Amino acid sequence: MKKVLIANRGEIAVRIIRACHDMGLSTVAVYSEADREALHVLHADEAICIGRAPSSESYLKISSILSAAEITNADAIHPGYGFLSENAKFASICQSCGLTFIGPSPEAIALLGNKAEAKEIAKKAKCPVIPGSDGIVKTAEEGLSVAKKMGFPIFIKAVAGGGGKGIRIAYEESEFVRLFSAARLEATNAFGNPDVYLEKMIVNPRHVEIQIMADAHGNCIYLGERDCTIQRRRQKLIEETPSPAVSPSLRKKIGEAAVRIVKAARYHTAGTVEFLLDENDDFYFMEVNTRIQVEHTVTEELTGIDLVQLQIRMAQGEKLKIKQEDVNLHGKHVMQFRINAEDPKNNFAPSPGTLQYFIPSAGPHVRVDSACYAGYQIPPHYDSMIAKLIVTGSSREEVVQRAKRALREFHVGGIHTTIPFHMYMLNNERFLSGKYPIGYIDELVQEGCKFDPAEYEDLS
Repeated sequence: MKKVLIANRGEIAVRIIRACHDMGLSTVAVYSEADREALHVLHADEAICIGRAPSSESYLKISSILSAAEITNADAIHPGYGFLSENAKFASICQSCGLTFIGPSPEAIALLGNKAEAKEIAKKAKCPVIPGSDGIVKTAEEGLSVAKKMGFPIFIKAVAGGGGKGIRIAYEESEFVRLFSAARLEATNAFGNPDVYLEKMIVNPRHVEIQIMADAHGNCIYLGERDCTIQRRRQKLIEETPSPAVSPSLRKKIGEAAVRIVKAARYHTAGTVEFLLDENDDFYFMEVNTRIQVEHTVTEELTGIDLVQLQIRMAQGEKLKIKQEDVNLHGKHVMQFRINAEDPKNNFAPSPGTLQYFIPSAGPHVRVDSACYAGYQIPPHYDSMIAKLIVTGSSREEVVQRAKRALREFHVGGIHTTIPFHMYMLNNERFLSGKYPIGYIDELVQEGCKFDPAEYEDLS
């Protein structure tokens, strides 16, 4: 491997370019017309325009990406996260073209990308799973029969789902048929696949995920958990490790379960196994994300392991040199705050526009991953995240205090951001206690909270 094309944009493209350069690899950026002046374009050794602003005409257009690889003589493709990163067809085409796909095999992506099949793998790996339907539910009548047996509330979930799309919650029998049809319609529009399955809703759970790394030689380790419970509309806002709700013994159980699942799927490279944790500390398998995660930075800061570089090495066929006993998961606490171009005073409405100024935090124990700069135009076509603020400390309390300082120093002009929301949360008693369920932020929104303390208005 000598030259890597990054089939993505934004901060993850910049992150991958940096990892490649640290390894002595050349890089190729691809960009849409809206991203002509983006930072990943400036940082890469070469850059190719692959289409118009809509992602369907650029970052999702396989033929254009492969043409860019051919023009530049790239011999590998890193998909980042989102876009084509979990597209088995794309991975397969890359392989057939002689390109190294920096990710799992097409077979593993297809297998674990199907939620029903992934659940069966988890069962065989003796991992607890959420009670649900026996595979795909074809009709509302069939689904209603299954739901009555399981008991409400019930999740109706798209088989090909992701990013919170294709999901509905039926709290009672009378609304099931309507919500079943709505979930299938959204799944069709978002993923081109209407298939759904049912799951029993775990009341007041936490979202805990395990970072794994595996090679093609049968070696696999887990790198601790990340708590992603602070979400709004199923979109993560704050991630941390270790989880306030996970003890060392529970961490070992969940980590070993994650390893069993990925080994059963013959999976290699970086991946994340996601779980729900209930009020009794029982955990249940949710899904496997077959890519690098947005929040991989949290694990990097905890362990000192460069996950993107390790991902590239696994794609080159190297053996995993790190053993489980070598992984240090103690002595640090890490939080990541997603700085999004959104207005938390207005139900997190998107806030694209020109950055009149952009002054990210700095100083000890602070990391900022971003692709923004003063004068950059935030396009309305893509994800709203503009930066990730990662703060480390020796304890959760120390991280909270340092994060307050870092957020006060993070200044963005011209658009609304989620900075006031994060400042609010760092002064929220329930967040500080570490005891809150996955629906906590949505509850606050419903109660009319605007996440806009008067003393932080100048940061919005």
